[in-house]
Amino acid sequence: MPQNVVRHEAEHLYADQPRTAEGRQLSQAILQLRRCERIQAERAQRASGLSHLDLTALRYLVQGHRDHRDLSPKDLIVMLDTSSATVTNVVERLVQRGFVTRVQHPRDRRAHYLVPTGEAIRRVEDSLMPHHSAIVAAIDDLTPEEARRAADALLKIADALDELAASATAAERAQAADVA
Repeated sequence: MPQNVVRHEAEHLYADQPRTAEGRQLSQAILQLRRCERIQAERAQRASGLSHLDLTALRYLVQGHRDHRDLSPKDLIVMLDTSSATVTNVVERLVQRGFVTRVQHPRDRRAHYLVPTGEAIRRVEDSLMPHHSAIVAAIDDLTPEEARRAADALLKIADALDELAASATAAERAQAADVA
């Protein structure tokens, strides 16, 4: 019974339904995709054997490694939007489990970089690959025209959400300035 509430709430819009039947169908498809994405994120976390925060930190470190970027604990504080103490604990757990090594900064002996180990890279890939492979397989089953139209529609929706986020951020800054 409680799971029905969770499922139905996740498939509910807090706005008027789109005007057309096709629009309502697209809306439901997007809500279903969001639900499936959440389920896959939870599955990936369980498969990794890590907490949500530890897996997120490790994913960032793996991506930084792939991009040939040296990431420090300070970078993780910003990326995870959390405190220094929390990042210290995350890094300690990842180092203890053999997922991260600390590498001395070449010019600042007080600083170091965090480098994911080969095991960490495999752990991240193994936990996320089924999800991402399923997406790619579904996309590859589309005709080029279907893929183009789907991309156009999703980008239009994403642009609307980006505009909402930008206006909300601007409003929050204005409100903060009024308070100060």
